[in-house]
Formats: sequence, C-alpha cells, structure tokens
Amino acid sequence: MTATVAHGMLAGLDEIDAVGRDSRAGGYSRHLWQPADFELRSWFVERATRIGLAVETDRNGNLWAWWGRPGPNAVVTGSHLDSVPGGGAFDGPLGVVSALDAVAALTADGFRASRPLAVVVFAEEEGSRFGVACLGSRLMTGAIDADRARGLTDAGGITLAEAASAAGIEAARLGVDREALDRIGLFVELHVEQGRGLVDLGRPLALASSILAHGRWRLTFTGEGNHAGATAMSDRRDPVLAAARAIVAVNDAAVASDGARATVGRISVVPGATNAIASSVVAWLDARAATDAATRALVADVAERVEECLVGSGCAVTISEESWSGVVEFDPGVSTPLATTLGGLPSLASGAGHDAGILAGLVPSAMLFVRNPTGVSHSPAEFAETADCLAGVTALERVLRSVLAVPVPRETVP
Repeated sequence: MTATVAHGMLAGLDEIDAVGRDSRAGGYSRHLWQPADFELRSWFVERATRIGLAVETDRNGNLWAWWGRPGPNAVVTGSHLDSVPGGGAFDGPLGVVSALDAVAALTADGFRASRPLAVVVFAEEEGSRFGVACLGSRLMTGAIDADRARGLTDAGGITLAEAASAAGIEAARLGVDREALDRIGLFVELHVEQGRGLVDLGRPLALASSILAHGRWRLTFTGEGNHAGATAMSDRRDPVLAAARAIVAVNDAAVASDGARATVGRISVVPGATNAIASSVVAWLDARAATDAATRALVADVAERVEECLVGSGCAVTISEESWSGVVEFDPGVSTPLATTLGGLPSLASGAGHDAGILAGLVPSAMLFVRNPTGVSHSPAEFAETADCLAGVTALERVLRSVLAVPVPRETVP
C-alpha cells in the first residue's frame, strides 16, 4: 500500500494492508460487522490503546478513542475503515491513520490539551452492506429513522438489527445519540481526495467548501421469467432488456444536465440463470448535482426516460428512494481559521459524500483533502503519495494543536 515511512507515521496503513483484500474484484472489500471489519476494529483498538487512548463503542457501532476524559466541547477527528466492494487503500483508512498519528505526535511532544479529544471510526460509511451511506453518522444524528434502519437488509437477507445483535450491539438502542452529539465541539475529517481537483491545482492539500447533493434510488424492473430456448423473441417480457435500455437513459439524462452525475453501479438479476429469462432486475441509481433542486430534477428526468424505455416491453418499473443527502456548505467560520492556521489552503467542492457532511448541520465541521494523483477512487487505482500523506498528518496535527490550545465555547446542539 505504502512505502515504509519515517518516524512510524502512516505505518498503520501497512499494518492493515492485508485485511479484506478482494481477489475477485481487486482492492479491498471491508464491510460492516463482517470478518475484515472486525479485524480492522480490533486493530484500531490496539493502535489507539498503544498511544494512550481509551476506546469505547457507541450505541450505533461507531468507535471512539478518547484522549482525556470524554466530555463536552471535544475536538473530534477520524473517518471510516469500511470500503466499497473492491475499493482502494486510502478512502477512509487514511483519515483514521492520520488522526492516530497526529494525536501520537502531540502526546509524544508532551502537549497538554485544554479540552477532550477523540478519534472516531464511523460505521458503514460506504453503505456497501446495508445500502445506506454514512449509516453510523446518520443514526447518531437522526438523519435516518431508526426503525427503518433496523429493517435494512444485506445481500444475504440479514437485517441490520440482526447483524447488530450478532456484533454485540443492542439493536433496540440504534438511533439518535444525544450524548455523543453533545460532546462534539469541532469535527475535522481528513480524507483522500476522490477526484482531480488538487492535481489540477498543483497542491497537496485543500479544505472542503461543500458536498454535492446526492442520493440513491432503487429501480425494480419486473417482467416474466421464462425459458431461454423455448420462448420466441416476440413473446418475451424481459426485464434485463428493459433495465439495459433504462441504464443508457440514466446516462443520457446526466449528460443532458449540466454538471450532474448519475451512475448505475450495482445490478441484481433474479433468478440469475444462464438459460432463463429473468423475472426481475433491481438496479441502484446514484444521482448527484450541485443543488438539491438540480438533483431532484435529474431524478425526475431519469424516471420519465425510464418509463419511456419500457413502452411496449411488457415490463414495469418501480422507483424508490433509498437515501438522500442535501447539499452541504461547510461553514467558513470554521474552515477559514483552519486555513489561516495552515498558512492558506485552496477550497474544493466534493462530489463524494462524507460523515463530516452528515455532521455539518449539527456541529462545527471541516474537511481536509489529501491529493490523489490518479484522480481515481472507489477502485484499486486510488492512490496518494507518501509525501502528501505526511503533509496531511502534519496539517492535522497543527490544526489539533491550535484548537486544543485555547477553549472555544460552542452553542448546545439544537
């Protein structure tokens, strides 16, 4: 994953390099409360304990490693350890490892913090097991209804409630965590950039200015299952054909909408036999745009185009919203002082969702991006140079040192 680096910084990336490797998809497949995730959680506890932090698991499965007694007005940093199927090495883990390294540098320097600090690992940020991104932070903030969340199912039909119980989490207590929210005085998430913004700027680091509005929708196409050899082409009601035409229409809708993005990256065919016409197809749509209205308009256009694709096919489609996150504008009152501390950094809008975006409406939040020279993410080709990663650790340490030195009062979470 990375070369061995000086002073032990970023060594955590090497320590987890073998965890969750996916021989089929390439890269890593690390999903909530499955073997790779449990191994990563154990690694985090050991790593955090090694530098003197006390680790606890909250009611939603998020991990908190505390430096000092947990309490209000805490500075919190961290990210996530889960991945998309076949994901890259840096998306999530870079933020966790950098946070641990920054805190380790402060403790080794004898720095005395004026307020509590925690390194957090949010659960199910990618939504790869249960379909809802940023699930741990959504549950904590109430951005998703707890009853609906408990009923989410994975590909094997296991509900979130069942998986939580198996992991030692009390399923009935999943949901809004006022105690955790009330402790956060500032949240700073470091993350590898998931595009080419910093490459184009020729800079190693940036602060996030905003996150595009985005959501996920389930498109269920139904037709008639039948025999692949015995059914004439004219007699077929093939939902795979309907879905294929619809997927092209999704792309056309996004191209026609200035700056929007629409993707179908996951498809499930039932029954999935080579010699059978399918009875149904489920396709998951990811749609994003610069504003809430533009994203909603894109999805409405997609729905209209998909319906047109089905005319004469004998198939039907239902479209249901699985998750939604409105546009996030990070508060300049939070990010500007951080930029000043770091001697000035460019601002970048993010096309990717993050836990910081879920928290931003409730607690002061900011994001640091580290350059990705490939511009590729959610893929094994995702990358970050060691020098840029080290610059990120140094920047995060400087931010933590600055905000921990002087108490900063904050209003109570509404």
